[in-house]
Amino acid sequence: MPPFNLEIQSHDGAKFGAYVAKASTTNAPVLLIIQEIFGVNASMRAMCDTWAALGYHAICPDIFWRQKPGVELTDKTPAQWEQAFGYFKGFNVENGMKDLQSTLATARTMSGNGKVGSMGFCLGGMLSYFMATRSDADCNISYYGVGLTDHLDEVGKIKNPLLLHFAEKDKYTQGAALTQVMD
Repeated sequence: MPPFNLEIQSHDGAKFGAYVAKASTTNAPVLLIIQEIFGVNASMRAMCDTWAALGYHAICPDIFWRQKPGVELTDKTPAQWEQAFGYFKGFNVENGMKDLQSTLATARTMSGNGKVGSMGFCLGGMLSYFMATRSDADCNISYYGVGLTDHLDEVGKIKNPLLLHFAEKDKYTQGAALTQVMD
C-alpha cells in the first residue's frame, strides 16, 4: 500500500488516503494531482515530490479506494495492465468526482493563498477536465485525458483556465476526434 500521509473525509462520511508533498514555504498554492489507472504509485508520488520542490504543495488522492484502497501498479507487465483496466472499468466517475471535490476542499485548507489547481493523467486527465466543468478549481491541466469526446456537452461549464495536452498517436485518445474537443 502506498505511503499515504493524509486522510480525507469523503462526502458520504468515509475516509480515504492521499499522498501529500509539501513545499518549503507555507504560503504555496496546491496542485491536486489525479492519478492514472495505476493508482498512487511511485511515479505519482515522485511527481508530487517534484512539484513540492518547485514550490507547490502537491496532493494525490487515492481515487480507487472505493474498489480497493492503496492500488499501486506499474505499466511494466501485462498482468498489471489488466488489473489497472479492471479498476478503470469499475471506477464510478460520479463518486470519484465527489471524492475529488472533497480533496479540493481539503487542499484549500492547505494552501496559504487559497489557490488550488488540478492536474491529471489519462483517467486523471478526464477527471481534470471534469474539475474544470464541475468545480471551482483555479486552473486545470489534462494530459491525454481519455473519453473527452463523450463529454463535449460540458465545455460550456468551464469557468476557470483549462489546458489540454494530447499525443497525436496515443491509441487511447481518439486521434482525429480530439479536434472536436478543441473546437
